[in-house]
Amino acid sequence: MGAQSAVIYHNPKCSTSRKTLELLRDNDIEPEVVLYLKTPPSRAELAKMIRDAGIDVRTAVRKRESLYAELGLADASDDELLDALAEHPILIERPFVVTDKGTRLARPVDSVREIL
Repeated sequence: MGAQSAVIYHNPKCSTSRKTLELLRDNDIEPEVVLYLKTPPSRAELAKMIRDAGIDVRTAVRKRESLYAELGLADASDDELLDALAEHPILIERPFVVTDKGTRLARPVDSVREIL
């Protein structure tokens, strides 16, 4: 079986992100690991990942992050949320996984199985 390409937008401090990486490796997929806090996706890349994952923009935002409240994002439009995500990658919910078969926000982790 040919190796499937995959990218994980990973935060090693996040247990969900670590479990997702483990799931990929358990399925013989060695993904490209993007440490998105260091090399964040562009606003356009974010918009595409969110659209491809079939979720709304707000679902891709970490609402428990203190910055969410500080920036007053509870009433923000999708455009404002995307701007905030692009500018402050700490606000991006994690981990996003992109494979040849699609994109998922791995919450729950098992949702990634749909694109393996």
